[in-house]
Amino acid sequence: MVEWTDFERATIKDIFSKIQYEEVGPAALSRCLVVYPWTQRYFGNFGNLYNAAAIMANPLVAKHGTTILHGLDRAMKNMDNIKETYAELSVLHSEKLHVDPDNFRLLADCLTIVLAARMGSDFSGEVQAAFQKFMSVVVSSLGRQYH
Repeated sequence: MVEWTDFERATIKDIFSKIQYEEVGPAALSRCLVVYPWTQRYFGNFGNLYNAAAIMANPLVAKHGTTILHGLDRAMKNMDNIKETYAELSVLHSEKLHVDPDNFRLLADCLTIVLAARMGSDFSGEVQAAFQKFMSVVVSSLGRQYH
């Protein structure tokens, strides 16, 4: 079980209270698909992903990016039980979708970069550390079925 400090809990909740889901989610997923093009193989039914402009303009990428962020809400609301919260998603991603679990980490890194760019000086070292700890637990929980 992960131990959360009061600062970490408050910081994670504060970040999610400020996120504009319909902008940050699509930006993070688009960044992941552009920077790590091999991750596109899981989105074959999304249509045109041939270049950065097409990815960033793709409504299915935007929709899924927003869905991912709303999924992270579940973790934020269940910080003491993230592994159980994501048990079904872990099974889905490993057994049905066959997603390489390292892709969760890549997307988490992209989300961190997008948040840092949007939050500016509010994304201090302490805030970043709390957010990366949170995302590390999320990534581990999503990859749980693979172990």
